[in-house]
Amino acid sequence: MALKLEKHVKIDGKLTLKTGMRIGGSKEEIEIGGMDNPIIRDPLSELPYIPGSSLKGKIRSSLEYKHGKVGPDGMPCGCRQRDCLVCRIFGPHIQRGSREHDLGPSRLIVRDALLPEESKKDLEKLKEKGLLYAETKTENIIDRRTGVAASRGGPRTQERVPAGASFDFHMSIRIFDDDDEEKLVSFVEEGRKLLGEEYLGGSGTRGYGWVKVDYEVS
Repeated sequence: MALKLEKHVKIDGKLTLKTGMRIGGSKEEIEIGGMDNPIIRDPLSELPYIPGSSLKGKIRSSLEYKHGKVGPDGMPCGCRQRDCLVCRIFGPHIQRGSREHDLGPSRLIVRDALLPEESKKDLEKLKEKGLLYAETKTENIIDRRTGVAASRGGPRTQERVPAGASFDFHMSIRIFDDDDEEKLVSFVEEGRKLLGEEYLGGSGTRGYGWVKVDYEVS
């Protein structure tokens, strides 16, 4: 049966970092003395951003854990059941030999989240100090026997987008004629709330990537 697109429900908002956030980028162009663990940046402006894939993936995984949808092998949900909101909204995880389903396209579109002008200006201050729109954080491994920094494996220096920076995000939920709009919007909203309790990027259990989410639905 052919699906008919009825409307788009737009969700626009702002992510404000309460702690520094790290989403890793490419190390292909590291120069001598450069950063070993750079953050992801726009290749033209060199400004940090949050990939839509990172934001969408975090919302999905948070919902999967809450609703018991993570498979025994740790893989995303691929049940393809019509009443599974994870598969309907995000698309079922495709494993080899199991590509067919009748759910139609994934419903949630998530754009890359970009810095507003105010945050760009704030991060310019870091560039004036020789930092590329980011802070650096040095960490070390503690030797459990001595309680001091281990001689091996550290220190390691990583880039982070500093606390206080914000990103504008834009999401859109496609509503087809066989969808329950209220259920879809409510499920995405549930994921949005979980995002504020979880973290974005790496090292979240060590304090990175705590975000405040403000948004509106239209």
